[in-house]
Amino acid sequence: MRVRAPSPALNSIGVTEVKIYNTLSKKKEEFVPLEESKVRIYVCGPTVYDFSHIGHARAAISFDIIIRYLQFSGFEPKVIINFTDIDDKMIKRANQEGITIYKLADRFIKQYLKDMDALNVRRASFYPRATENIPDMMKFIEALIERGFAYEIEGSVYFSINKFKNYGKLSHKNLEELHPSEEEGDIEKKDPRDFALWKKSKENEPYWDSPWGPGRPGWHIECSTMSMKYLGESFDIHGGGLDLVFPHHENEIAQSEALTGKIFAKYWIHNGFVTINNQKMSKSLGNFFTIEEILQKYSPMVLRYFLISTHYRSPINYSEDQIIQAQQIYSRLQLALAYSGQIQTKGPISEELSNELEASIQETKVNFADAMDDDFSTPRALASINNLVKHLNGLASMRENIRTETLNKAHQTLLELNYVS
Repeated sequence: MRVRAPSPALNSIGVTEVKIYNTLSKKKEEFVPLEESKVRIYVCGPTVYDFSHIGHARAAISFDIIIRYLQFSGFEPKVIINFTDIDDKMIKRANQEGITIYKLADRFIKQYLKDMDALNVRRASFYPRATENIPDMMKFIEALIERGFAYEIEGSVYFSINKFKNYGKLSHKNLEELHPSEEEGDIEKKDPRDFALWKKSKENEPYWDSPWGPGRPGWHIECSTMSMKYLGESFDIHGGGLDLVFPHHENEIAQSEALTGKIFAKYWIHNGFVTINNQKMSKSLGNFFTIEEILQKYSPMVLRYFLISTHYRSPINYSEDQIIQAQQIYSRLQLALAYSGQIQTKGPISEELSNELEASIQETKVNFADAMDDDFSTPRALASINNLVKHLNGLASMRENIRTETLNKAHQTLLELNYVS
């Protein structure tokens, strides 16, 4: 049984004041969008060279809940999630299989969307592919060269980090701490820490003709171009995994703000890592699980419940014991929904028990909102829901009649709050 409201949930809690932990400031800040009532969000999507794994599920579900709660709180979200379909991993896998990167991307994008649909992750407003936006990337790079922030060497173009005075403001790194950014063979960059905007083509690689010769875009320029194309020069939230803070998001800020002179994204949100039995997930260790593999054993909603049982910024450890516990919690929710959704038998109504349930409903709503307003604390939000679930399942075992309107309110509250989570 999938817990979802039949239509977008109406917020019966009232006005909420959302606070978000901003990686940029390293503190929680009240969420105030750039445009009243609307929120523009860009989340870095997967590189589509392989099946999506549990780490992808954790990121997708974390941001799905953030977006759902912002909508629940009265905002209108516009969400962009990109697909990186040109990079070293894409090229290597496509060459191994003797197919084009486009065919490879089609296969794994289809599987990614299938996995996300199963996990009840709502579709983004748009899913741009990097290869569909390369002319815009070239224009972006040309403008950076004109402004003196980038330079060309032997058919490749690099961003000069020394020219951007605020470089390191997201990751809070000093320039002196940085190591050379990329392996570029024998090419001597002006500064070994400068990063590639455009890469000269190599043998057996797809390429595009450019003002600097045949080549392909660097990874960082892809996301800056696509986010600004769909959301404007400045937008509200930029999200992704914790591993993207540096260098990817740091480089996005540098090249984007160098181009426009404006704040690129107001709030930066990053989700934590997933470990498997307290070890880093790795194919070599044999603990690498795709979403498809996990869903062959467990319900998608059980996996979703497990992944939100820990705060999105904290690391989470995947184990059989943990997911079995999530399965038990979800089963109790299903029982509470079944009980609260039934038609009461005829007989005397217990006003005392009905009033206690009414109070429990109100307490659940308040505690849920308090938790989600506090940087989307899903563990506390789930605890508030579980208190109502426990109350309902206790009433079910007592076989007492409850006021129909109160029982119905409890049922709708569970639907409404679980629509968000």
